[in-house]
Amino acid sequence: MSFPEFYDAQKVGQLFVPDTPRAIAAGRDADLSPSSQDQTRSILVLVDAQVDFVHEDGALSVPGAVDDTRRTIEWMLENSNRITTVAASLDSHVPLQIFSPTWWEDENGEHPQPYTVIRSADVKAGKWKPLYEVEWSMTYPERLEEQSKKELMIWPYHTLIGTPGHAITPALYEAIVYHSAARRSQPVFLSKGALPKTEYYSMLEPEVKVNDHPAGSLNVSFLNMLTGYDRVYIAGQAKSHCVLETVTSIMRYFEGEMAIISKLRVLIDLTSSVAHPEIDFEAMATRQFAEFAERGLQLIRSTEVVR
Repeated sequence: MSFPEFYDAQKVGQLFVPDTPRAIAAGRDADLSPSSQDQTRSILVLVDAQVDFVHEDGALSVPGAVDDTRRTIEWMLENSNRITTVAASLDSHVPLQIFSPTWWEDENGEHPQPYTVIRSADVKAGKWKPLYEVEWSMTYPERLEEQSKKELMIWPYHTLIGTPGHAITPALYEAIVYHSAARRSQPVFLSKGALPKTEYYSMLEPEVKVNDHPAGSLNVSFLNMLTGYDRVYIAGQAKSHCVLETVTSIMRYFEGEMAIISKLRVLIDLTSSVAHPEIDFEAMATRQFAEFAERGLQLIRSTEVVR
């Protein structure tokens, strides 16, 4: 297939100003039917396909994400006539969050390094103490371990609101606006993760609920919106974290509803896992996705024919 002229495969993973007018003009010239006429309605859910995760020099770069994104864009361009809606989440952080180095310090006043694990036992023993939201933070690791079966990980500063790293990677953004113009379909952008008191891997809910905040609970409206589609395709970064947790949220909400679960399709070759020197995140993600597949989730590749 020949791609629109605005698309340059070599620029995927590079930082540049998206040529939105050119991409929109290409979409208008594509002569595709409006998405409102689709007999089979499909939504593509792009999880956190942002500069800091995708680009090799991003603050939390995911190995393989540039190639994932290139395949994502080309899959979108090849299947624009079959994609009704594109929805994209943006991991959106502020400088001081519970997983940031400056939120914690040890007995010597030193902040933890990125990828440090802070366990509830460490906090109780005084190895780490919080500098913000002290009462909440003292019990947060324990609640995280009990409710989400995770341990608190300190991350590099990433996708900070107002920085280039927060933006959707430019080549993919051009593909999104191309689709919007070609199919007369408004994209859906969903911001998540700016709540300082909790991690927010899933695009649909925080790891620990914050009941007194509007962003502190499950995004039921988006979940219910998904029921209006016949196919739900999911891609993005990272397979081991935000993609996996987004799928987990969906599977949990629709548990037992096979008519809906059968609509879900994870494009497994359009997502990669976070690299860690001691933790095999890829193996953990692969096991969990295999369990979901046994419950009806479809794991497909972008090379398969879309029907």
